[in-house]
Amino acid sequence: MKKEIQFSLVYRDMWQSSGKYVPRKDQLAKIAPVIIDMGCFARVETNGGAMEQVNLLYGENPNLAVRTFTKPFNEAGIKTHMLDRGLNALRMNPVPADVRQLMYKVKHAQGVDITRIFCGLNDPRNIIPSIKWAKAAGMTAQATMCITYSKVHNAEYYINLAEQLIEGGAQEICLKDMAGVGRPAMLGTIVKAIKEKHPDIIIQYHGHTGPGFSVASMLEVAKAGGDVLDVAMEPLSWGMVHPDVITIQAMLKDAGFLVPDINMKAYMEARSLTQSFMDDFLGYWIDPRNSRMTSLLVGCGLPGGMMGSLMADLKGVHAAINANRQKRGLAALSEDELLVELFEEVQRIWPMLGTPCLVTPFSQYVKNAALMNLFSKSMDEKAFSRMDPAMWGMILGKSGKLPGTLAPEIVELAKEKGFEFYTDDPQALYPDELPRFIKEMEEKGWDRGQDDEELFEFAMHEKQYREFKSGQAKAQFNKDLLERMEKAQAKGGEVKHFTAADKRAILHPDAEPIEATASGRVIWDLDYIDKSVNVPQGKAFKKGEWICAIQTNNGYVQNIESFMDGRIAGVEKGQGELVNKGEVIAWIEK
Repeated sequence: MKKEIQFSLVYRDMWQSSGKYVPRKDQLAKIAPVIIDMGCFARVETNGGAMEQVNLLYGENPNLAVRTFTKPFNEAGIKTHMLDRGLNALRMNPVPADVRQLMYKVKHAQGVDITRIFCGLNDPRNIIPSIKWAKAAGMTAQATMCITYSKVHNAEYYINLAEQLIEGGAQEICLKDMAGVGRPAMLGTIVKAIKEKHPDIIIQYHGHTGPGFSVASMLEVAKAGGDVLDVAMEPLSWGMVHPDVITIQAMLKDAGFLVPDINMKAYMEARSLTQSFMDDFLGYWIDPRNSRMTSLLVGCGLPGGMMGSLMADLKGVHAAINANRQKRGLAALSEDELLVELFEEVQRIWPMLGTPCLVTPFSQYVKNAALMNLFSKSMDEKAFSRMDPAMWGMILGKSGKLPGTLAPEIVELAKEKGFEFYTDDPQALYPDELPRFIKEMEEKGWDRGQDDEELFEFAMHEKQYREFKSGQAKAQFNKDLLERMEKAQAKGGEVKHFTAADKRAILHPDAEPIEATASGRVIWDLDYIDKSVNVPQGKAFKKGEWICAIQTNNGYVQNIESFMDGRIAGVEKGQGELVNKGEVIAWIEK
């Protein structure tokens, strides 16, 4: 009988391996039924990782987005899964145990079936508690091994790790090949060993295409007994993302596996919809280089999922490094030359830092250390002189046990700084915090949400949630979007002047304009004309309430009152700025 292989569409990771943001709730609602109509997916990755944090950053409630996306898959019998960073849950830094435990109750209630639990250090102490909490909440606990290629990370290492995770209660095992650098033969050896001892354990393989191994790896995993393969689809497949479902389906079918058919009409519709989301706003945060594969990743092992942020960081420090080099009489580096130097520095320092798997957040830590070393080098400073507290936390053991051994110079540097190494359970360093958040929500009159989902969101992403609630996040996102649109049009040779109507459509689609009733200076504070006065971004007004005034040239003050109950969604004119009659001063929305 033919071995059956199931496909899982990593729709969330497709976006976050390409750029910064993910589709809005209304866009997810459009694409879900089309994904179902494709007929080839047994699973869909709907949320997790950084998705909910970036939802908050562009002013959308992530809980509503998750519920909207999971519902149609739940109804169709397609399993949904999320990405979970173990000790770090859904953020970059460690999370208290009570918040981690609440996450599984919330996510199961929101319609998420499977949680993929990983730790960038592959420390079972960070994974096994989540396995127990996920199962208690009714979720399937998929324990994850972060795959990389080093002297430490060989087949025996992963086979032993799988045993510990299964003994800890894991119902499934995922091989998370986040950089796509896992060698096909090694992956086949790992899967075969697990299946021989645990034939009923489902094994899922997740491999980015970056350096090009992942297609061969999928074939080896399938031959060794793997059950589920993560795939992507155009226009976001390949590059730093994942192989396209069409290619993998054809390859496995030819190799004699039982694979589902693909409804190509639905595939093309989903492809078109995904492109429309890119054209709408998501594409403005996608670096074109993320659509290309590169063998440079074979050496440095950096994951495809962080290439968007890496390129942004590189651009941010590029000019500063060249300015420092020129002061010392050295030639400037092109962006590509700097990228190669960065990859080489990552490859050099990775084993010095204990060889953590290069996955969030440890890939960022190692990349940041390498980038700061290049910056220090441009100033003729000593290496490792600019490491931040998060980086040191990993080195000192506060995030878990490093797989490899620290270089003597790193140990000596820690001693010089008076730092102490930590070997106990990392979770003990981060006490429970839910009571603090519950108290503040009660004081502010904030609703804890259905199934405590708003409480969870506040506790998980405190800073971003506050900015979301105040309207600051949406305002900043809209400003950034407008700037990126203008730059993109300028590069294309057509510079567009955005009118008030354009800005409303882009920045404040649900808001109404507050227009000047006279020409003069805008006064947000009647006591004085001071440009440092804070305008009421996010402030709520009742209908008929005074909002601001216009001081005309003859000294007359024209008051402007709110024509509706609402809050200020955006401001066009600051304190003391000139405005013509009929121009937009601000935007108000219900």
